Amino acid sequence: MQQIYLTLVTFVPVLGVLAILLVPKERQEMAKIIAAVATGIQLWIALMILFAFNTGESAMQFVEQYSWIKTFNIEYHMGIDGLSMPMVLLTALLSFIGVFASWNINKARKGYFILFLLLDTGMMGVFVSLDFFLFYIFWEVMLLPMYFLIGMWGGPRREYAAIKFFLYTFAGSILMLLAMLALYFTQDPHTFNMLTLMNSTYGHTFQLVVFLALFIAFAIKVPVFPFHTWLPLAHVEAPTAISVILAGVLLKMGTYGLLRVSFPILPEGAIWFALPMAVLGVINIIYGAMCAMAQKDIKRLVAYSSISHMGIVLLGIAAMTKAGMSGAIFQMFNHGTVTAMLFLSVGVIYDRAHHREIDGFGGLATKMPVYTGIVAIAFFGGLGLPGLSSFISEAMSFIGAFPVYTVLTIIATFGIILNAGYFLWAFQRIFFGELNEKYVNIPEINGREMFTLIPLAVIVIFLGIYPMPILGLFNNTVDHLLNLLHFGASVSMF
Repeated sequence: MQQIYLTLVTFVPVLGVLAILLVPKERQEMAKIIAAVATGIQLWIALMILFAFNTGESAMQFVEQYSWIKTFNIEYHMGIDGLSMPMVLLTALLSFIGVFASWNINKARKGYFILFLLLDTGMMGVFVSLDFFLFYIFWEVMLLPMYFLIGMWGGPRREYAAIKFFLYTFAGSILMLLAMLALYFTQDPHTFNMLTLMNSTYGHTFQLVVFLALFIAFAIKVPVFPFHTWLPLAHVEAPTAISVILAGVLLKMGTYGLLRVSFPILPEGAIWFALPMAVLGVINIIYGAMCAMAQKDIKRLVAYSSISHMGIVLLGIAAMTKAGMSGAIFQMFNHGTVTAMLFLSVGVIYDRAHHREIDGFGGLATKMPVYTGIVAIAFFGGLGLPGLSSFISEAMSFIGAFPVYTVLTIIATFGIILNAGYFLWAFQRIFFGELNEKYVNIPEINGREMFTLIPLAVIVIFLGIYPMPILGLFNNTVDHLLNLLHFGASVSMF
């Protein structure tokens, strides 16, 4: 069965889609149950893959490779390594949780959960694809469901937010397509096989041009300044579960693409653009934090905090050191869990108060002590408190970047202070002080909401104390990637 694990973990949600299509119109509530079962099975398969994963191996595992479109040498080629494994686990976990965060969706339930499961398949497919053509298909499959999920089930400005998301992402997709074709036609015979592309050499100018095209495509998804403007609006207008998926998984597809495609295939381009990437990472960290500090809407604050935290990932990647890259990959996973907690927490309070204005609350800790404790873990995780998972990944990223970009890293650390400032200030205004009379009878967090938040809180605390279960997954993969980078660049320059 291990021979088809990756196919199963990718396409089980599609089976859920087919089952939902058979649900009678008058029994649409069955759609969410089917979605929960489908994502639950997917999570179970992801855990089976995790337990069977060989952490001592840097080569691809669970490989599935079949000829697909013979005329153009396109393959159905899947496999995972230490870089993919945390993302597969994160995608399965957040998709499962996202179904329960969507439990109260009443508008066109069948359509919502069909699109949600298709989005799940698209995201998972990106993380397991080893054929660039297949990678691109899954990348595009993800685009349309997200567009409709924001545009049909979002807030008052949902159409504008969905169109802006689509146009930005589609522009990046065009650049990726051009880069993919350039790589394809340089091979003899032509191929989209990523492993073959990684073992090929390219000219200096070719690497720079293609790397820049891919970088912009992936930077839009991260998002990197100045391609970030679609993100806060998309988050504010999206339903809670879609915000969780957007920040928890979709943003990671950008940095994953850099590590899976751009760096190993175009090592000279990566080294050439390392300093600009580090500068952009620092801009993200400071700019995102300063924007978050100015927000009055709690969801918009969390959205800008994501821009800041993804800047840390970019800085760690740009350092091209083992500590920096390990910290960046770990931060990708940790940011996914922490930001999911943050958006789920915002959804809890929004369902009760029907607004997200920070100054419109006050004193909620007296009425919602359990909720306050859970939000405290999310907020402290977001600001990188020692003992919680984000602290370790952020520290590793800075440790890895400091010897390479000392001044930039010193500047970036000021983002930590701003980070603490906006999270603590928001927490104080929402939960402490005099209780707003409007919320004298506000209900405490319920069991379903705790079911979505408690597992994430456990992960954040556990990995803050003992990070090796995740760090151990990609230790050898990072060594292999660094060898590819430096060897490939030296061969190309020679």
